[in-house]
Amino acid sequence: MNDVTKVSDITIENLANYLRLSEVTPEDVELLQTLLNISKTFITKYTGRENLDDFSDFVIVVYLLCQDMYDNRTLYVDKGDFNQTIQTILGMHSINLL
Repeated sequence: MNDVTKVSDITIENLANYLRLSEVTPEDVELLQTLLNISKTFITKYTGRENLDDFSDFVIVVYLLCQDMYDNRTLYVDKGDFNQTIQTILGMHSINLL
């Protein structure tokens, strides 16, 4: 994770390491790719920002969103139970405040 400075640099291997998965099955790879895609889409829709690579702090947001969805085995982000760190970082960059 230390060498990842842009959202587009996040790989399935990075994500698996962050989630501390010892063995990654083909099913895990598929799930992690889905979670990664959902996280990127969520950040874009929430903030209104198209180029996520402009903001290095979005990297940790992607990891946290993926971790939450993986731990809870959900394929959506529950805004009602939002991690305060995620909310703070996304709020700093949001242009969709209406």
